[in-house]
Amino acid sequence: MAVQILADSACDLSAEDFQQYNIEMLPLTVQLDGEEYQDGVTISPKKVYDTMRAGKAPKTSQVSPQLFKDVFEKHAKDGTEVVYLAFSSALSGTYQAAKLMEQEVKEQYPHFVLHVLDTKCASLGYGLVVQRAAELAQSGATVDEIVQTSTYYYEHMEHIFTVDDLEYLYRGGRVSKTAAFVGTLLKVKPLLHMEDGKLIPLEKIRGSKKVFKRMIEVMEERGRDLDNQPIAISHGDALDTAEHLASMIREKWDVKDIKINMVGSSIGAHSGPGTIALFFLNDSPK
Repeated sequence: MAVQILADSACDLSAEDFQQYNIEMLPLTVQLDGEEYQDGVTISPKKVYDTMRAGKAPKTSQVSPQLFKDVFEKHAKDGTEVVYLAFSSALSGTYQAAKLMEQEVKEQYPHFVLHVLDTKCASLGYGLVVQRAAELAQSGATVDEIVQTSTYYYEHMEHIFTVDDLEYLYRGGRVSKTAAFVGTLLKVKPLLHMEDGKLIPLEKIRGSKKVFKRMIEVMEERGRDLDNQPIAISHGDALDTAEHLASMIREKWDVKDIKINMVGSSIGAHSGPGTIALFFLNDSPK
């Protein structure tokens, strides 16, 4: 029996991806207008971005411990080996909730083979890790082989991204109100990356054209064998911009595959419309 790969909705893979690679998805929760929605199930990213453009501020919460318990118990009873790859523990309590339920379920089912891994990744950086794990599972790889390769992937996954409006990062506590105001006033585009699962400012760049040029430069500086690895771009309802960045990458490298998906509701609620994020494997572990 193939190893079952679990992921949460913050990996920003599409419904088609989940089906094609037999990935079981656990949704985070989005709160909007007093209602609760399941990310990727009962609410679309487009709706979240439209409400943010209208001035609303959706909130999010982690995957519930009860859902983890239900899913883990189901697989434990079936005797299925499971690898759950989690959204960065620095950005969500989802990983910690899964670890608590792992311990609880394993007390009842001591022979249950379950690995809960903190990818320290987000959006399609996380999605590329999950997709690779699922490809291995479908090819008949052992649980240990999947864990080993997944670990390499998430330790080497670069996240280089920019946002359209610093106000959204301010609301999420990522930048000060003064920085958000001044940045917007001066048309400064922040370039950020991930370090140990946290969002870290990298540079401030004036103007959109310069920021995308700089993203390509950082990709060249940090990337490993870019012609022969999957690249991903996620966007906050800005497909044309994502495709423009993809074309800049293709002009420079003979890349085989660039996956372009929308940033999902759970991350988009914090990054906002217009976000552009680039993901690739680097030379050295983060």
